[in-house]
Parts: sequence; structure tokens; C-alpha cells
Amino acid sequence: MIKILMKVSGMRLLAENLSARRGEDLIFTDISFTLGAGESLVLTGRNGSGKSTLLRVVAGLLRPETGRVAWTAESAESGMRAAEACHYLGHRNAMKAELTVFENLAFWKDFLGDTEDGKGIPPGEAADAVGLGGIIHLPFGYLSAGQQRRMAFAKLLVAYRPVWILDEPTAALDVSAEGVFTGLIKLHLATGGIVLAATHQPLGLENARELRMTGFAGVAEGRW
Repeated sequence: MIKILMKVSGMRLLAENLSARRGEDLIFTDISFTLGAGESLVLTGRNGSGKSTLLRVVAGLLRPETGRVAWTAESAESGMRAAEACHYLGHRNAMKAELTVFENLAFWKDFLGDTEDGKGIPPGEAADAVGLGGIIHLPFGYLSAGQQRRMAFAKLLVAYRPVWILDEPTAALDVSAEGVFTGLIKLHLATGGIVLAATHQPLGLENARELRMTGFAGVAEGRW
């Protein structure tokens, strides 16, 4: 069992009236939601509907055209940006191929550090949690695509962030690995974390809310 030390402290992730552009094109508009401790929101919709763009806006990687993203928590410093409370797992794994798995995870643990809400776990334990503790000594580039994706998920465990933003987190995984991911996501939620995910495949989260992104197809309906 992973021991995640944290304290739930009135956490809330707020997205208010968000819209975003890609070049000259407006991708989506008027997106709002609020997530509290233990809550999850799954984005669905066809490719190009704006799911990844919305995740990047919430993670602070893209500026919104309009609206704002805010983070509140009793333990948060005044003026703390929402992005500082978030882990973002995109399509790329953000690992150096020539470094070992341990060196990659150790780097992220030192670089990111923990927020005041909780404490991450050592690299070895994180690798064990994704079922790959026996290969932590290997260069990351030697791993299969599925193993690399597992280790990228382990990065979320070594430094604590209350919000996990996941873009197609189960891509390149087999059924057993998907089960491991779902278990870790459920544990994060059970200990008061927040999850915002985009996926084409069910994540097995019983109480997750759904936001269907329609992109350009929603123009005639008056909602994007």
C-alpha cells in the first residue's frame, strides 16, 4: 500500500468562462467548472474538439482567450497560481532517454518538490507502485512504450500535487497496466486529490463527472 501523506484543506479548482484559440481559430468558449477534494471530471469528445487544449489551459501551459483558472486551499500561499497545484501528464512522458528510470524520477522529485498539502514517495516506491520496481536501474530509453508510460505516471507519485491533469493517460497500456493506473487514480481521489482527465477509454471512476467537448461541431448548437 502506498502511503501518501496529505491534509485535505478546503481545496478547490475553479475554471470560469474559459475560451481558447489555436492560431486564428476559436477552439472552445464558455467552459466553467469547479472541482473540490476527492472529485474528478472526465473530458470526452472527438479528436480536435479541444480536450487537450482545455487541459493545457488549466495546467497553465496555454493562456486562455477569456476567463480564468483559480486555486484555493487553506494551506496555499496567498496568490498561489492554479498551475502550481497541478501535475500535468500529456502525450509525451517528459523523461530523458539516456538517464536511468531512477535518475529521471529522482530529478523530478528534487525539481518539483511537494506542496504544503502532502508528501510524495521515494523513486523506488513509485516504480513499485506502477509494477516496474525491478527495472529502475535501466535507461529510460530501453523501456517499451507501455513501460515508459507507466514510469511517466510514477512521476506523479514522487512529488505531491493535489491536482492531476491527465491527457489520454492509458495510451500504449495493456489491460493489466490500465488497472494499475485506475487504482492509483482512485487512491489519489480517496485521499482528497482532484483529477481532470481527457480520454477515449473509460477510467473506471464511478463518480466522475463528464464534460463532452464538441469543438467546431457545437457552433450550431450554441455551445462548444
